Amino acid sequence: MTEMTTVALDAMGGDNAPGEIVKGAVQAVADRPDIHVCLVGQEEVVRRELERNGYSGDQIEIVNATEVIETAEPPVNAIRRKKDSSIVVGMKMVKEGKADAFVSAGSSGAVLVGGQVIVGRLKGVERPPLAPLFPTAKGVSLLVDCGANVDARPSHLVQFAKMGSIYMEHVMGIANPKVGIVNIGAEEEKGNALVKETFPLLKEAEGINFIGSVEAREIPKGQADVVVCEAFTGNVILKLYEGLGSVFMDKIKGGMMTSFRSKIGALMVKPALKKTLKTFDASEYGGAPLLGLNGLVVKTHGSSKAQEVRNTIWQCCTFKKQGINEKIRECIQTEQNIAQG
Repeated sequence: MTEMTTVALDAMGGDNAPGEIVKGAVQAVADRPDIHVCLVGQEEVVRRELERNGYSGDQIEIVNATEVIETAEPPVNAIRRKKDSSIVVGMKMVKEGKADAFVSAGSSGAVLVGGQVIVGRLKGVERPPLAPLFPTAKGVSLLVDCGANVDARPSHLVQFAKMGSIYMEHVMGIANPKVGIVNIGAEEEKGNALVKETFPLLKEAEGINFIGSVEAREIPKGQADVVVCEAFTGNVILKLYEGLGSVFMDKIKGGMMTSFRSKIGALMVKPALKKTLKTFDASEYGGAPLLGLNGLVVKTHGSSKAQEVRNTIWQCCTFKKQGINEKIRECIQTEQNIAQG
């Protein structure tokens, strides 16, 4: 019998909600009998979108939530006051075991706060990091942390490295993933206080394949499978990466349309170019999981469209089937046992 993965999906969060969110849910369950999606949001609004997509199956259900947390709202207050919001209701489903995962393209702050306050951290996890996959010349790498912990300590970064290694090995199938810490040079003595304190801890840490410092220019080349940093640096890297990628693609498209000759050439290379550019489309790899929680919480881009929503739901299935939370829990527990002698 097929093991089902139940995903609570925030139907009201994001720039393109609820249309693209519902469309992504419909795409996710097509030809996948192992997925059940709970669309959490205002029932009538969500139902209309399901009807517009022509869906009438039983793999998608609607869970009514009357309130919506807006992006500009202070996240802590929003989580406390809006108990019937799609984010709070969806996360409570994970906490209560009614869903295996919660996915949202809504307020990043509310998702981060709700993840820790409602779902809660695994015992021994100091700080849950936000960990997106991003394309590189060699495939994909994991950036951890990219937005959850701006003021991190060395012990936090060591845990990020271990949780990231578990994710890359068991979700992405990369054996003995290479771990690098973001730095301004390759030498061990370089970097700010946080990097200098963390470097020797990563060198001594068991269970990870630490390769040393990774400079920003080496990140797109795929030098490290797990790129470790605090959230301020990680967020700057991610946003610059996304912005540069967008500009680069626009420039290529614009250059191909400058003359009749270039347009003919564009027609000839279009299939190969399209295939290549697809590998650098971040939406192909799903959302960013908040690692180290008692359940799976995944944040997708606020601008997510159906394809990214679909891929994120599939990502949740892999996360569950590979028992990532159980492996992280086991790793942290082993560390604690060693520390206690």
